[in-house]
Amino acid sequence: MTVSNYVSVSLIILFFRLLLRPAHCNPSQTDDLTTIHQFLQPHNAARAALGMPPLTWDPHLARYAQSWAGQRRNDCALEHSDGPHGENIFWGSGMGWNPGQAVAAWVSERKWYNYWSNTCAGGRMCGHYTQIVWRSTARLGCAVATCSGNGGTFMVCEYDPPGNYVGERPY
Repeated sequence: MTVSNYVSVSLIILFFRLLLRPAHCNPSQTDDLTTIHQFLQPHNAARAALGMPPLTWDPHLARYAQSWAGQRRNDCALEHSDGPHGENIFWGSGMGWNPGQAVAAWVSERKWYNYWSNTCAGGRMCGHYTQIVWRSTARLGCAVATCSGNGGTFMVCEYDPPGNYVGERPY
């Protein structure tokens, strides 16, 4: 291979690596296996407790989550993206929050969910929990952002297919 061909091939490879690289606010967040495990393990533990199949990590959903987390990092407002996926969002004051704590907060809503009436206890939220255990949901992607305005931590998880359809039970 001539030097000219080698340079051309190298530039093409570099171009495709840059083109295919996920768009992250912080590249380590979505790619970090520890972070993935911290999100995925407690989701799957909650599902296993009900006999639901485990979720798998989806890089496409993680990129979507990272994009939304990036948009929220200046204010970290608890606003949903209104995208095509199911979505759970979390905000914690200060630093030191980890994905397992966010998922634990969502799963803790289980105590407010009544399967027989398919409702949440009066004045309580349980939709984060029901999204986690929604029977048809198969894939998960999540992200973390440090809030620049208030120093808090913003986390978001995307679920596909989405759940929480009115009148349907999660399992």
